[in-house]
Amino acid sequence: MATKQDLANVARMEAQKNWHGAVVGLKPNIQPLIQLFPKWPMKEADGLWCAAFVYYCCIQAGYEIPIRPKECSCNLAGCGAWDEWAQGDNRIGWRSASCVPLPGDIVLYDKVFENKAHDHIGIVLEDRGDSIVVAEGNLGNVSGIVERPKDKHIRGYISLPDGFVY
Repeated sequence: MATKQDLANVARMEAQKNWHGAVVGLKPNIQPLIQLFPKWPMKEADGLWCAAFVYYCCIQAGYEIPIRPKECSCNLAGCGAWDEWAQGDNRIGWRSASCVPLPGDIVLYDKVFENKAHDHIGIVLEDRGDSIVVAEGNLGNVSGIVERPKDKHIRGYISLPDGFVY
């Protein structure tokens, strides 16, 4: 049975594996992340894989989630799909940015890298009051752990229940 704590533990471990797209002359190693989305070629995924990282971590933690829940207009390789799913499926929690997140919550951001809604996503590892520590994919086209302020860029938090099966 998958738990939020499992998800946080997996996300921390995966973020530290140095997943990366095409950076500093290196060949991308994100194929295991994007192969879960069979029609998504590496050339398109490179630089756009933060949501695929979150999905991969969820699957590795033991959550059973399809790549495209029926509540979504596209698959979970896109941040917008996570938002649609969380707000359209009452079995999972959608919490506002003002809530205190728990380890294993999924944080959805607005306007982090582009001037648009839900442009980035990660998995909360720790709440520090005015900031959160987050495991992220595609942080400059690499995975990593980052501390982010709790500010206007946080759209909200998705809370998968322990043992969730779609």
